[in-house]
Amino acid sequence: MVTRKRLSPEESRSAALQAARALLIETGPQSVTLKAVAGRIGRTHANLLHHFGSASGLQKALAEHLAWTVCETIKDAVRASWVGLGTPREVVDLAFDAFDKEGAGALAGWMLLTGNEDALDPIVEAIHALVDEIAPEEAAHGRIDGMRVHQDTLTLVLLALGDALMGQALANSLGLPRHTARDRAEKLLMASVEEHANQ
Repeated sequence: MVTRKRLSPEESRSAALQAARALLIETGPQSVTLKAVAGRIGRTHANLLHHFGSASGLQKALAEHLAWTVCETIKDAVRASWVGLGTPREVVDLAFDAFDKEGAGALAGWMLLTGNEDALDPIVEAIHALVDEIAPEEAAHGRIDGMRVHQDTLTLVLLALGDALMGQALANSLGLPRHTARDRAEKLLMASVEEHANQ
């Protein structure tokens, strides 16, 4: 008989979120169920029910986990760009990859379609916290005014989310390269920085 390692509540929750993220990337948001995640980490359905309350609770926790992880990475990239170690394109790629390759766009769409009305709350809250932290730093260093950071973030996130949901099909239909939306987002960010520098 194989004895399972006893995990702390934090370890069990973390393992479940890592498994849910892997399922999301591998097979899409419809596969992020309590049963599938429990099977992947060798736990019971009841164990995950205890931690997340329901499949929608698991999906919301996954959205929050993805959002905070991605926002921390974006924050590091933005700060690196301030000292010449990063570029606007790196920030764009991180945002677009979060919604596309990391599955945040598909997860948000799936949760909304299945009636989880507060599906976007964790993503919105994480992005809001990111902007609230970066905008004053940008303004303090004279790089850009705080409201422009809010506007640029709104534009970037909407472009990244839309691209994740239908970018491939739309680019193909219009006869454009797949990276066109990323190119446009990069140009918008660069234009915003240049506009501020010329004021």
